[in-house]
Amino acid sequence: MFFAIPFFLLELYLSLKMGETIGFLWSAIWIVATILIGTVLLQNSPNAIMSQMQSVQKGKLNLKKFQDASMSYFIGSILLIVPGVLSDFVGVVALAYTVYLHFIAKITPEQTNNYTKKGDNDVIDVEIIDEHTDRIDRS
Repeated sequence: MFFAIPFFLLELYLSLKMGETIGFLWSAIWIVATILIGTVLLQNSPNAIMSQMQSVQKGKLNLKKFQDASMSYFIGSILLIVPGVLSDFVGVVALAYTVYLHFIAKITPEQTNNYTKKGDNDVIDVEIIDEHTDRIDRS
């Protein structure tokens, strides 16, 4: 909460400066465009996460990078929906980080899990109970 007030003040200042520089109409177009882009990205998030999960299954992406990519994608798309220059910039940076992680995962060779368990793989553990020996021993 302590960082929210300076963030919103800087957001307001930068948005007003941008509106002053490019004009009200272009500022309104910018805001509507980023809201639409953020909404489309947020609606496409299940597909993006499934793609990243497939990269995890193929061994191209570890769980830490998967979590980072998923969270930065989600945060980036939410920040694009929030109107303002600073939130748009931070949102684009978060989405660029997602692309970076996904690109790094694409150039990493697939890892195959060739774990072979060494030891007694073909041994069957069986307990044999011979009921006939009990009868003979009692006699």
